[in-house]
Amino acid sequence: MKGIVLAGGTGTRMHPITISVSKQLLPVGDKPMIYYPISVLIAAGIRDILVVTRPVDQRLFHALLGDGSHLGLNITYAEQAQPGGIAEALLLGADHIGNDDCALILGDNIFHGTAFARLLQKEAAQVDGCTLFGYRVQDPERYGVGVTDADGRLVAIEEKPRHPRSNRAITGLYFYDNDVIDIAKNIQPSARGELEISDVNAVYLSQGRAKLIDLGRGFAWLDTGTPAALLQAGQYVRTLEERQGVRIACLEELALRMGFIDADACHALGAAMVNSDYGDYVMNIAAEISGGDRTSWVHQGV
Repeated sequence: MKGIVLAGGTGTRMHPITISVSKQLLPVGDKPMIYYPISVLIAAGIRDILVVTRPVDQRLFHALLGDGSHLGLNITYAEQAQPGGIAEALLLGADHIGNDDCALILGDNIFHGTAFARLLQKEAAQVDGCTLFGYRVQDPERYGVGVTDADGRLVAIEEKPRHPRSNRAITGLYFYDNDVIDIAKNIQPSARGELEISDVNAVYLSQGRAKLIDLGRGFAWLDTGTPAALLQAGQYVRTLEERQGVRIACLEELALRMGFIDADACHALGAAMVNSDYGDYVMNIAAEISGGDRTSWVHQGV
């Protein structure tokens, strides 16, 4: 499976903060926002990742992430010149996807939950059509929601319904089989001239090949698209990390636990940030895991 992180857009809901910098480079806790979606892809076992950015921001993303080789990843980049909708990322990433399945995640979404890595790896290994991830919200009229029947099967997707039949918001994480490239090529732009991901999902639904995974109790999904939401996400991350003594979305730790890098490489990455608490944490994790058990982490969040 190949991964795509959509980190384009102009971030107008966060102006003036995002006038001069990409939203996905803003800090959430002690990490750039884009670390969080990348951590989800790593936890799913994905090593080939395409980051879609605005042309003006690509240099900054490359300075932060490089080619990913230090994490055992292969990170490449594509430019989205103008906001063209979420589904446009699938077309921009068509060569990257090739003949493989695809995981698409929005660059401003944060996921955290018990045994999330195990769930991601299970679903990534058995994609047959489209796999969506739903999260119960109090204000479903603000989201696209998934409607299921009595047996839990997905029967409808409603976009910002006035009278919601479900409170399961569809999050910004999508797993697709390889048919998604042709589907995305054949959907029509919206009135705004954008390719809507809901139209892609609707095609799979009409074929009976869309399913909804319910992220229930023990999970958190945060959309950091507004200043208030960004602050709330930072507080959530800080509180969990201080209480539990672990770091959410620590890419170096995840790469080590997945076996993408070894303990020596992980320690070296931490040593390069030795003057920060984050660097100290990475070095301590490398020492702790060296020769130890890598598997227990699946019970934790990413």
